[in-house]
Amino acid sequence: MSENLLSFNRLGFHLESYKDLYPFKSNFMQIEDLNYHFLDEGQGKPVLMLHGNPTWSFYFRNLVIGLRDRYRVVVPDHIGCGLSDKPQKYSYRLARHIENVLHLIHRLDLKDITLVVHDWGGMIGFGAAMQDPSRFSRFVVLNTGAFRLPEAGSLSKRIGACRVPGFGKMAVRVFNAFARGASMMATVSGKMSKKEKDGLCAPYNSYQNRIATHRFVEDIPLDPDHASYARLLQIENYLPNFSHLPRQLIWGKQDFCFDDHFLERWKSIWPDMPVLELPHAGHYVLEDAREEVLGCIQDFFQRTEA
Repeated sequence: MSENLLSFNRLGFHLESYKDLYPFKSNFMQIEDLNYHFLDEGQGKPVLMLHGNPTWSFYFRNLVIGLRDRYRVVVPDHIGCGLSDKPQKYSYRLARHIENVLHLIHRLDLKDITLVVHDWGGMIGFGAAMQDPSRFSRFVVLNTGAFRLPEAGSLSKRIGACRVPGFGKMAVRVFNAFARGASMMATVSGKMSKKEKDGLCAPYNSYQNRIATHRFVEDIPLDPDHASYARLLQIENYLPNFSHLPRQLIWGKQDFCFDDHFLERWKSIWPDMPVLELPHAGHYVLEDAREEVLGCIQDFFQRTEA
């Protein structure tokens, strides 16, 4: 039995159902006795892709296939997500996710990294880059944030509802409202098939396996008293230090979560950053604008190769 099939069976779903969409070898490393899953495809300069909530490495599948012929593409699943272990007693804080990514970077000795981030991957990825900046050389930003909620914006009411004590836990962990809801609300083009939506949700198939989905929502740092607020503020304040490196912003304009207030905040931090705005794409911009995003990234890489 293959390593991939074993990893899928361990979580209660099967590789054969999704192998055509996710044709990759699984890799695992141990972090504090936990299995930390990652893809490691191709050869060349490393491209590190970091997902958010409630996605996993499956979200980057088309980018991996499109880039692995020229680059080494590394895509982890955060602890609690995808094919990584889902411990029930774990902090699931921003700082811990950053530590895990740094552990992966150091274990694989990745250097000259191009970082590609989406959703929570922005805070996690730029948090890792802040702690070891010499290893990073370029950034691709996809509908995410790495700063406090923009003053002119507000938290999505749909996400806010999932933070309500009692109700939020019931909705996210019992009824799978967050992962299943995102598969419908975060894409606006109609390009995603039912099988692709099912693939995004597949690892979150039980109350236990949806723990990180809920903990990520709880960990959104909205006020100074929040446990992750100070770290987020450090990341936000450090972002201008990356102004000398090549950066590309790609933005789905119909995002119900990371709306145009976040887009304008990125533009204010890095006014010279090239921006591709996609009017017919939502939060899952890699699903709604697959060809446009891959083409933009390939062009960005060609323009900025050292």
